Amino acid sequence: MKAQGRSPGSSNASLPAWLLLLGAVVVTALASSAAAVSSQAGPEAARVKEILNKIDRLWRGSTSAGRMEMEVVTAHWSRTLRMQVYTEGMERSLVRITYPAKEEGVATLKVGNNIWNYLPKIKRVTKVPASMMLGSWMGSHFTNDDVVKDSQYARDYETKITFEGKRDGREILELTLDPKPEAPVVWGKIVAIIRAADYIPLSMTYFDEDGRAVRVLAFSRIQEMGGRTIPTVLTMRPLDKPKEYTRVTYLDIAFDVDLKPGLFSLRSLQKTR
Repeated sequence: MKAQGRSPGSSNASLPAWLLLLGAVVVTALASSAAAVSSQAGPEAARVKEILNKIDRLWRGSTSAGRMEMEVVTAHWSRTLRMQVYTEGMERSLVRITYPAKEEGVATLKVGNNIWNYLPKIKRVTKVPASMMLGSWMGSHFTNDDVVKDSQYARDYETKITFEGKRDGREILELTLDPKPEAPVVWGKIVAIIRAADYIPLSMTYFDEDGRAVRVLAFSRIQEMGGRTIPTVLTMRPLDKPKEYTRVTYLDIAFDVDLKPGLFSLRSLQKTR
C-alpha cells in the first residue's frame, strides 16, 4: 500500500529538516540501491548488482566531511545557504548551516530513521514527526522522506536494466526501480540514467503511483573531488513548476576522514560551530 500525504517535493513546510538523499552524500538514494536487485537469479540480476555496487563505491566512505552550497529558487523567492556536512556510513549525518549569518548554527541530525533539528535562536531541538516526512527542508525541493528512505531502497524496490545504448548522443544505461508489492513507498517508480563508460549517475526521475513524472534530479559538473570523480552539482526540479529548482553544489568533500567522537549526538547538534 502506498504512503498517503501531501504531494512529494512540496515546499510550503516551515519546519526545517534534513536535506537529502544524503547518506554518503547527496546522492545516497541511488548509491543505497546497490542491493536493490531483482530477486530473480540470473546473468542480468548479477550485472545489475555489479553496476550498482560500482556506483555505490563512487560515493560511499566510512566517513565524509564537506562543504556545500544550496540555492533554492521558487516562483516567489530565492535563497542561498552554505552548509558543513558530515556523514558516517549510511545511518548518520549532520548538517550545520554556516551562511547566511541570520541562520548560522541551524543544524539537522539524522541517526537511522530519526531526524532532529536545532534552532539556535530559540535554543530548541525538535524531532521531526512521521507526519512531516513529506515536508521540505528550509523550503527546498528535497523532502525528509528522501533521507529516511535512503537506506531502505533494497527492502522496498527491485531494480532492472530497462535500456542500454546510445541516447541523446551518449552511451547510457537506464535502471528502473519498481516498488515491491505492498511496499510503503511514496514513488510509483524511479528511473536512473547512468553513464555507461564509468557508471556515473546523470539523472533520476521520480514517478507517482499513476505513472506521471513528478520531479527530476540531475547530476552535473563531473570532476575530481576528494580523490574521486563525481558529479559535484545536483539540481532537483519539480516538473509541475519548471522554473523552480533546488541546486546543491559541493565546494569540497573528503572521504574516510577522522571525525570527532560524539559528533552524531544531540549534544553535538546544539553546538553552533
